[in-house]
Amino acid sequence: MVALAPMIAIWAADRGNGQPVPQPHYGDVAQKVARVLPAAHLLQYPLGDEISQKAWTNLITAFDFDRSYFLQSDIAAFTNMQTRIDDAVKTGDVSFPFEVYRVFRARLEDRYAYVTNLLETGFTFTEDESYTWKRKDAPWPATQEEQDELWRKRIKNEVLAQLISRELDRAAVTNTAAAVTNDTPDAATGGTVTNTPPVLTPQENVAKRYKQFMIVIQDMDEEAILQRYLSAVAMAYDPHSDYMSPMRKEDFDIDMNLSLCGIGAQLRSEDGTAMIMEVIPGGPADRDKRAIRLTKGDKIIGVGQGDGAIEDIVHLPLNKAVRKIRGEKGTKVVLSVIPASDPSGTSTKIVDLIRDEVKLEEQAATGHVARVTLPDGTVRKLGVVKLPTFYGTMDKRPNQPGFRSATVDVAKRLAAFNSENVSGLILDLRDNGGGSLREAVSLTGLFVRSGPVVQVREARQIVVLPVPNMDPAMAFRKPMLVLINRASASASEIVAGALQDYGRAVLVGDTQSHGKGTVQTVMPLGSEKFGSMKVTTASFYRINGASTQRKGVGADIVIPSTLDGLDIGEDKLPGSLPWTQIEQALYIPVADVSKFVPQLKEQSAKRLADNARYVRYCTLVRHVQEVNERKEVPLEINARRKLMKAENEMRKLQDDVQDASKEGKEDDVVLDEALNILSDLVTLTGGADIPMETEGDLRTRMMRIFGQDIR
Repeated sequence: MVALAPMIAIWAADRGNGQPVPQPHYGDVAQKVARVLPAAHLLQYPLGDEISQKAWTNLITAFDFDRSYFLQSDIAAFTNMQTRIDDAVKTGDVSFPFEVYRVFRARLEDRYAYVTNLLETGFTFTEDESYTWKRKDAPWPATQEEQDELWRKRIKNEVLAQLISRELDRAAVTNTAAAVTNDTPDAATGGTVTNTPPVLTPQENVAKRYKQFMIVIQDMDEEAILQRYLSAVAMAYDPHSDYMSPMRKEDFDIDMNLSLCGIGAQLRSEDGTAMIMEVIPGGPADRDKRAIRLTKGDKIIGVGQGDGAIEDIVHLPLNKAVRKIRGEKGTKVVLSVIPASDPSGTSTKIVDLIRDEVKLEEQAATGHVARVTLPDGTVRKLGVVKLPTFYGTMDKRPNQPGFRSATVDVAKRLAAFNSENVSGLILDLRDNGGGSLREAVSLTGLFVRSGPVVQVREARQIVVLPVPNMDPAMAFRKPMLVLINRASASASEIVAGALQDYGRAVLVGDTQSHGKGTVQTVMPLGSEKFGSMKVTTASFYRINGASTQRKGVGADIVIPSTLDGLDIGEDKLPGSLPWTQIEQALYIPVADVSKFVPQLKEQSAKRLADNARYVRYCTLVRHVQEVNERKEVPLEINARRKLMKAENEMRKLQDDVQDASKEGKEDDVVLDEALNILSDLVTLTGGADIPMETEGDLRTRMMRIFGQDIR
């Protein structure tokens, strides 16, 4: 740790050199964090050397995630703080992150000088060499020469990607124009565009990006540096705990933790980009049905306003990137995006959207009756309910105007299905990121008459949340299936897990759901200028005692989506809390559909083996996984051209698949097979209803028998 007296001298010098310096109250903020975090966090873990080491890694990674700016000598100089950050925070010493910032800024300015000189020299793309783009676990460069070689390949890769991308774009425009008849001139290009900004060369674009990044870092203020530091400490406990500076807290309050940003997407900082964690149902991005659009896992690297030039936002702090994406309703935002199907960044896409609010009615549950033709030619009717989110009005009662409830809306759909005599139900929770815990619990009660739904573990107690005693009858009693994928999280996992534990439904989809089994609470640190802490204070457990953390809920029958091959899910987040188990709640399964799963799997596998659409779909799933696992890309132009052409073709296929998964499309391969599986389940069970007298709550049954509470 740097001694206080020398640090005062350094800070004075920095103030004169335009370097950010800590504000007088930052020491008090750090000490408050040191007190609140270990006391409030679910683990009740002391702020000691182990947390210090994780915080140190988080802080260094926040500045240099791909280990290309710092040298090994810099890291060696920082190591004296690996086990001392805990002591520094407790005593209010916030000097270390400012020291890291100064070194990083100097290294960045050196790299910018190297890049500009390199771009002036130019490249040839005939050499048989490759660039390793995944460097999260690579060693830092040992020497200046080693760093220069790394950066030579890095910049060469970026220039080559832009050259071929433009080449492919020109070919696409030419092919489209050739298909246009003479009586529809300029249909391919949309006509002449006036006042078009000058097109920069790939070299100029790359130089501009690094200049922008350097300006962002040079303009970083002291609040942003403190944010990185104390967030690194908070995230040493788990990735969802965080320090929120006053500006960060303002964004949290405005946009529900940055989830609604004018485009309808939930964003997270990832490798210097704004990565789309989820496309919000009913928002502009979700309503966009074009071939090139935003999808989960895309990384936003540039933002343009209206018809203006696109500004690079790589490495821009997330809150500042969000402020550029957010805007007035009805205005256009243009986004430059690295597609999820090509995380190496060898290709990009441009998506323009009109900013708008997320429309609640487009998040609401929808339903339709599907028909499956049986071998004897008869037709079986099956109900499908798509639930994008667990929405619920918290400040209104059911009879008041404006009241909305996912449970109420789903119940109405089920009543309609019952009147049409459907033989079974699919509850589609794919891409459902969660929402109201209350709604998740009450919705489970539509399919299970009584009993516990989920266990919530806090620091000092475990609370069991039961089905609300609103209606003694179940809304739907016939066989059912639940669809999940890697984006099914939180409340979705509670419902899916409960229905699986009760033996009430067969789960179909990705290998597992998202795996977020924790709850966060925002805690002010006192004065508004101190900011707030977002701390993980509770965790979810299934009624069988298993946590939904990391492992999520596993599908009984796996039909993977493209998400299954991406680094998406709680288990992919560094430092995520481990899976744990507690005692199971007292409950009785209401059925046992698991005994039918082996036969259902066998029949499904036979069908899919002869399904040409599914074989094509599996090609895409495998390709996405292979791209995600690829660590290197070629720098020889012909090899790279071949690779990028293949990526473009696969992206088109991915867009087709994702478009089909929207409700109402006839080409949703997973849903189609799920309907066949449900039909098989109806046949195997004889379509029998769940008995009305079945009770899932063992305690209730024992009370009736023995007249006492056995807990």
